[in-house]
Amino acid sequence: MKGELGQDNITPTDNSSEERVKKDFSGFLGSLKKFFEELLDIRNNTDQEATKESIINDIPFKGHTSWILVCSIFIASIGLNANSTAVVIGAMLISPLMGPILGIGMSVAINDIDTLRRSLKNFAVMVILSIITAFLFFKIFPLRDESSELLARTAPDIRDVLIAFFGGTALVIARAKKGTIASVIFGVAIATALMPPLCTVGFGLAKGNIDYALGALYLFTINTIFIALATFIVLKILKFPMVKYANSKRRKRIAQIASIFAILVMIPAGKTFYDVLQESNFRNQANNFITEEVKTYQFAGGGFLLDKYSVVEYNKGENPFIELVFMGDEAIPKNIQETWRTKMQSYSKLKDANLIIMGGENSESEDKFNYVSELYESKKQEIASKEQQIEVLEKEIERLSKFAYNEVPFEEISKEVKINYGEVEELGFGNEIITNFKKTDTIPIFLVKWDKNLSSAQKKKQTEKLNEWLKVRMKNDKVEVKDQG
Repeated sequence: MKGELGQDNITPTDNSSEERVKKDFSGFLGSLKKFFEELLDIRNNTDQEATKESIINDIPFKGHTSWILVCSIFIASIGLNANSTAVVIGAMLISPLMGPILGIGMSVAINDIDTLRRSLKNFAVMVILSIITAFLFFKIFPLRDESSELLARTAPDIRDVLIAFFGGTALVIARAKKGTIASVIFGVAIATALMPPLCTVGFGLAKGNIDYALGALYLFTINTIFIALATFIVLKILKFPMVKYANSKRRKRIAQIASIFAILVMIPAGKTFYDVLQESNFRNQANNFITEEVKTYQFAGGGFLLDKYSVVEYNKGENPFIELVFMGDEAIPKNIQETWRTKMQSYSKLKDANLIIMGGENSESEDKFNYVSELYESKKQEIASKEQQIEVLEKEIERLSKFAYNEVPFEEISKEVKINYGEVEELGFGNEIITNFKKTDTIPIFLVKWDKNLSSAQKKKQTEKLNEWLKVRMKNDKVEVKDQG
């Protein structure tokens, strides 16, 4: 009986504890939700009228704004040509490119057909004026080298799309805030996505390279679409009021036009995003495949992969390929090539890609040097300056020197020889080429000069000992050591 009474006394206490815990947890979740709502909510601090007025005021391109645009395009062109990020940023800070694009996004979001017309007209003026300015700069001034900054704007990738979208989002949110954030933020947030491609279009036209011009114009177009799309989405989230028309039929027709325009903009935007994402995934998997499968291959001789000249080409999903360029004294065995092709099937984006193997075959030393020379010439246009050309040549010479001397680490060997053979005064190295007119062979020759105090017998013994050690050290039975007295 007492036990039952005891249980009756305990149960209400347990239930109340559970209810208290649940209540506390529910209160915690409520507080957390309220915290994030206050942290992320932008509606309460939005000035809709001031935002609309500021965007509309920035749409026209005339007078002061036109000259500012011309100057900023000139500065950006100089910065891109000189590969100077600092100069390009300086151009961004004064660039007035964003007005018409924000106007397009806003007019579609609020159903304002008149603002849409003005925005499209001024957008066309902006593009034409920018391209003409960049074209004249690259046509008149003798600065014609392709820089890496310019070449990077000839084809879009997933990063460009994301920069445009999130930059546009940040810009519109900043515009909508009461007590607008400094205009410098607007330029830095977006100009990177717009100015460089327009400058590159002018560069491509000035050089007569239509591929450059079209690639950069395509990049500029998708950036524009995503910035306008970001503006449209943000203003819809902020519930900007729709423009009212006295004629209900006109209002309905304009709403339909705006909706159709928005859909037409979003379809290519979505398609572009998908295509660029697919290419980005393809390139990432291709690089992983090369790193994990190809670079782990061990050459029996002195072969190596020419990373710089290997090509990964997506081709918009049609006939994609990976071209690997090798150099060395041996061909890549057929079974190894087939193994690589089989392993490519385990990568979802590489299943339809073709693997092309270049080089890695037996050839004369002179042919190999000529081959690298041809590769360099074919890639010379991608090198931005004379300093970079020199740097590339020096790296190639350093790498090829190892190959030319049977990959002899002479500096390391000379240190080891001095430690093990203290009587050595001088050590030299060279390759001796011998032929019997049927076969040509290369013999690594070490020239050694011993201490004068050693007798002839001692020198001979030490020379034989050093010769045997070098054969083991270099894993080459052809090594010879010659006493220079």
